[in-house]
Amino acid sequence: GALIARDRVGIQDFVLLDAHNSETAFLDNLKKRFTEDLIYTYIGTLLISVNPYKELDIYTKKQMDLYMGVNFFELPPHIYALADNVYHTMLSEANNHFILISGESGAGKTEASKKILQYYAVSCPSSTLLDTVRDRMLMSNPVLEAFGNAKTMKNYNSSRFGKYMDIQFDCQGDAVGGHILSYLLEKSRLVCSTWGTCTLMETPKVMLF
Repeated sequence: GALIARDRVGIQDFVLLDAHNSETAFLDNLKKRFTEDLIYTYIGTLLISVNPYKELDIYTKKQMDLYMGVNFFELPPHIYALADNVYHTMLSEANNHFILISGESGAGKTEASKKILQYYAVSCPSSTLLDTVRDRMLMSNPVLEAFGNAKTMKNYNSSRFGKYMDIQFDCQGDAVGGHILSYLLEKSRLVCSTWGTCTLMETPKVMLF
């Protein structure tokens, strides 16, 4: 049923788009899916997401269970499919893997990282340490954002920094630690005192473990 349903609204994988890969066809397909609240679309193993600016009922425990251990292209595109594929590839290849999240202001990058952490907290072998890693990384966001958020034309609470979150697993797939290595504030941001003197904000370092 899922294999048939994937073609009901647009194309779920842009690799299969039969329009000479034109920009118009690309955007039309994205819009067609977005109007039906299908915010995820594949380009091969890449995942495109469009911020719906509203709550969608696609991040439940039931959805997590659905994507656990399933072939990447077997079910409709979802960030859980991406997270699950990376986790199992890491275990099978016994090598480091990463998920790069990129996009413009307001695209939902911070929310995407939260969804991935929440998925691993449910799908990975349960342990108190894993819960601690997840909770500390999630709770660190308000602290980091207090240093580097600003209002932009598209986002009232835009992150003005990039961060690298690292979760460490053992050979059995259990989480054994994690940390945020560093993040860089925009160098153009200045802090000015009431006397008119300005100083460049230093780049804070946050270590969780």
